[in-house]
Amino acid sequence: MTFKAAAIQMCSGVDPEKNAVEMEKLIREAAANGAVYVQTPEMTGAIQKDRAALRAVLKDEDTDIIATTAARLAKELGIYVHVGSTAIARDDGKIANRGFLFAPDGQRICTYDKIHMFDVDLDNGESWRESAAYEPGTNARVATLPLASFGFAICYDVRFPSLFRTEAVAGAEVLTVPAAFTRQTGEAHWEVLLRARAIENGAFVIAAAQAGVHEDERETFGHSIIVDPWGKVLAVAGGAGAEIIYAEIDPSAAAAARGKIPNLKNARDFKLDTVKAASSAGGEAA
Repeated sequence: MTFKAAAIQMCSGVDPEKNAVEMEKLIREAAANGAVYVQTPEMTGAIQKDRAALRAVLKDEDTDIIATTAARLAKELGIYVHVGSTAIARDDGKIANRGFLFAPDGQRICTYDKIHMFDVDLDNGESWRESAAYEPGTNARVATLPLASFGFAICYDVRFPSLFRTEAVAGAEVLTVPAAFTRQTGEAHWEVLLRARAIENGAFVIAAAQAGVHEDERETFGHSIIVDPWGKVLAVAGGAGAEIIYAEIDPSAAAAARGKIPNLKNARDFKLDTVKAASSAGGEAA
């Protein structure tokens, strides 16, 4: 059975309530156009560099405005709503970068906390230390829905192929990568990484992204994308603000791709040997 998926691109600001209003408008538009699975980007609730300001607006998952709005819309519209992620106050006082998946009855199916923290030093002095604010997740997750089996990841997770391989081996036919990629890394790596994850796992990839210049002055790459299991780009957005992209998803295409190239089944365990060559300077090593 095929289904219509939508990836919502946003340019979230610092106010979760305003972002919730924008998210609702876009989800309603996607549902009106026939989408039964709708994904929003990483940090849908707020893009906020100032950690103190971010903490000031944090809620737990039961009262967070993004999560509660998504649950309400899923029930009202009768669709699956996947909040790519939003910042959530944990019971232990730490912050989670947490995604949510809601069913058409409004019930929460599952959550996923981003595992890999974006701690990097890029060119031109651009540095990020996500681990200074967020507690990393520890569990990969696959959710089997009537539509298909979905595997979860968030943004920087895309650079860790073993996460996606684990989910694909567990049956995921659709791999999800909501993101807020920087412009610098997005221009270099965004599409090639996502197409690689699709190809090597024989799975669809759906990646809703943040796009444009945000209130906190950071810039994200956008170009939300949907890729099929053969690596073909089915839909892609631009790089400057809100947009919705759509694609028809046929889960049987994942089985077909894996049948042609059964690398998930052909993978073998192996041992690693390291060899140190003798120095070539001045003859044999003493």
